[in-house]
This record gives sequence, C-alpha cells and structure tokens, in this order.
Amino acid sequence: MRLFELLLLLSNIGLIALTVLLKKGRRRIPVFAASGMATLLLGIHWTVEGYRVQLFFPYCITIIFLVISGCSHFKKSGPKKIPRFMLGSAYTAIAILLVVTAGLMYAFPVFKLPEPTGEFKVGTQTFHLVDTNREEIFDEARDGKRELMVQVWYPAQDGTGKYAPFIPDTRILQYMAADYGLPGFTFQHLKYVSSHAYSGAEVSSVQNSYPLILANPGNGSSRFLHTSQAENLASHGYIVAVIDHTYNTFATEFPDGRITTSTTNDLFSPGHDYQTSRRNRDKLGKVLTDDVTFALDQFELIQSGQIPSHLKGRIDLGHVGVFGHSIGGATAYDASYDPQIAVGIDLDGGLYRLDDREDLRKPFLFLNSESYFEKLKRVMDNRVYTDSELKRMGSTREWEDQVTEDKKLELERMRQTVDEGGQFLYIENTEHLNFADIQFISPIFDKLGITGKIAPEKANSVINAYMLDFFDMYLKNQVGILMKGPDTRFPEVKFVTSLL
Repeated sequence: MRLFELLLLLSNIGLIALTVLLKKGRRRIPVFAASGMATLLLGIHWTVEGYRVQLFFPYCITIIFLVISGCSHFKKSGPKKIPRFMLGSAYTAIAILLVVTAGLMYAFPVFKLPEPTGEFKVGTQTFHLVDTNREEIFDEARDGKRELMVQVWYPAQDGTGKYAPFIPDTRILQYMAADYGLPGFTFQHLKYVSSHAYSGAEVSSVQNSYPLILANPGNGSSRFLHTSQAENLASHGYIVAVIDHTYNTFATEFPDGRITTSTTNDLFSPGHDYQTSRRNRDKLGKVLTDDVTFALDQFELIQSGQIPSHLKGRIDLGHVGVFGHSIGGATAYDASYDPQIAVGIDLDGGLYRLDDREDLRKPFLFLNSESYFEKLKRVMDNRVYTDSELKRMGSTREWEDQVTEDKKLELERMRQTVDEGGQFLYIENTEHLNFADIQFISPIFDKLGITGKIAPEKANSVINAYMLDFFDMYLKNQVGILMKGPDTRFPEVKFVTSLL
C-alpha cells in the first residue's frame, strides 16, 4: 500500500471509531477535526499518488463525514435525532465497506518492480515496425501489412528525470482486465507503477557495442509483462528487444492510436480436434517466428542508422540471443534455427513445428515451472491417465495420447539440444505465470493457483540469475557458474537434464 492511501484508510477507521465511541455531546468537534484531517489526506493522496477505483468507498466516506460533521458543527440547532437501529446499520455498512477496501488494496496494490541488479543504468525506446513483405492474416479486414511494436531496453548513461512508466499505453489496461474476466477498471491503478528505465536516454559509452537479445511474450500477454527481465539484462550490458506479436497480445497500441486485441485465441477452439489444433498452433508459430526474423533484420537497419535511434552503431549483431515465455518460448526455440542467433532460452513453453524442422544444434536452456515439468515427467515415465484424472482435466484419452506422442518428440529435441551445451531445469513451487511480471500484480494469485507458492520476488530473482548466467556464457564467453550444477544460493532450481 502507498503511504497516503494507507493513511486515508486509517483516517476513515478513526472517524468511525470516534463516532461510535464518543458520546453524542462530545463527538462534534473531534469528528469535525478528524473529517478535516481525512479530507486533507484525500487531497494529498490524489495530488501526490493519484486516485484509483479501489479506494472509491473511502473517498465517499470522507466527503460524507465532512459534510455531515461540518453541518453539525456550524449549525446552531442540534441534529435531527436518528433511530438507533438506522445508525447501527449505517456504521456496520461503513465498516464492511472499509474492510472491502482494505481487501481490494491488498489484492490490487500499486507494486514496485524489482530493481535491476547490474551496474548499468537502463534506457528504453519503442519502435513501430512494418513488414511490407507480409500480409496480416490475423486482422479481420485482412488488407494490411504485418505491423509490430517492439520495445528496447539498453545500457544507458546516467539518466535524468523520472523513470518511464511500467505501462505507458494505459488505454490497453481495460483489455488486460477483460482478458482475465474482470471489469475494465480493475487494473487502471497499474498506470502508477514505475519502471527503472529512462525514456530515450543515451547509450552507455562503457562499451562500444552490446549483444542483442530478442524476447517474445506468451499468448495473450504483452511486452510490458517482461519489463523486469529486460531491465535486468540491460543493466548487465545487453540490448533487449521485446516484441509485441500483434493480435497475439491482449492489446497493442500503435502510434496513430489504433489498438489491436487478441484474435489468435480463435485458433484454439474447444471444438477442434487435436490435429486441427496442432496445425493452427504451427500456423501461429510460423507467424511469430517470422516476426523475430523480421525484427532482427530491422535491427540491422537500426545499427546502420537507416532507422533513427540512439542505438546506431552500438548493437553487436555478431552475438544475438533469444528468449520467450510460453508460446514465446517455443518461438525462441524455432527462431534459433536462424544462423544469426547463437543461443536461446525457453521459459515454460511447449515447442511447435517439430515435424518441419531438423535437429537444432545450438546451446539452449529450458527453464520450466514445476507443474510443467511434472507433465513432462509423466511422459518420460510412460504413465497413463486414469479415467478419473481425464474427467477432472476435462479431456479425453484420445486427445492425451496424441499430446503424449508430441511430447515424446519434444523431449527428444530437447535432449539433442542440451547435448550442445544447454540445460533442462525447473523451479520448485512455480506455475506458468511465475515467468512473467503478471506475478507481481496481485498477492492473491498464488492462492487462486494462477502463480505458484514461491514468492514473486524470489521467482523473479532466480529466473533472472539463470537467464543472465546462460547468456553470459554464450554471448560474452564467460564461465557460466550456475550452469555447472546445483547452487546453494538457489535451492529451488532442480537440474533434471540427466532425465532426458
């Protein structure tokens, strides 16, 4: 909770306490003074911190108390007598509303992103890229070219001014809420969350150039939800470009004000048979992989100065990596067939287009949640789902048998890849969404099973440490200490490469 919103809530609790505990003849001046103090706190809160819908009830209660206590204080005649049961009901209702408010403030805090751990300050810039060689196949109009928004984080000179906001395109927040089945106003407070990057800062002069890492969010996610990972890598001397895969994000806002939302969910209709669903996933996957290839080509233009940017001449295109989460992790794997990409990381994503590819002979890190590892382990152990398990999953034996066959091929590809210097790891007590910044949005997500039992800050620090170690090993020719085996600093990380 932020300071003044907490003080405002406490002042409301104080108002109720004074009104209930003090006798009628003695409460007028204290309640009027407390109402004035609460109103002052409300004004400071709105000015310094900004209003948010989760505090709607304290806003109303503060104003109502000020009006009633003001009238009572300045009016010569005494207030009209109100029946005791009505007063009791009103006090009870207010108390309930304050408890609800406290719950909302806890469930939807204005959180702070983890601080980057590297020595560099961080700058950020966003690019609007148009691929004139590709038609947009996910647009209902189907008459445009493929457009992407790509946000870059990079090592910067000492920044000045304020940090850039975590989510600068605040209009998309209503679509984010809708994606989770919540009212559109639910996440509007996220506009107050700050990043640790300076917009448009100069690139650090400590090095002549910095390795490039391309990153890919998961299905229905957003580039913003990998800010902490991008900032951390940038603070350690990387240029990190996170791609908003248009129509596969919950929303993307373009410079002209257009907003696109996700249409790719339609590819995975519950009515599809497994083979249709698999073909649709491969179809989507090809578009996402082509996005990475196109973005990499555009960074050659940024490097040469044909696309204006502070990054001109500062990108080390001889050392390029890629990572992604969920289907973005599969995209990272598929994009790694590009000869320009040296190394990649898959954060908890099942692979696609396996029948279309030969072996990938490059070092690759598979960093999984415990829940996804358990699914893979079931396949390794040739365990068969019982009828009761299938019923609980809402699946069929035919469907799961086909999933198992695909996972066996996936495991074989993973085995071949780690033989080139990669690793196969999982993190205890994690779920799928612990690999993106969505885990910071609410502390109740773990109770709902959306994230795992691990603390978000801990999950983030573990993921960042292993990503950095792996990229340092192959893009900066460093030792790769964490890749050697279990480390006492990170007991949550389990090396299971041998199981492959």
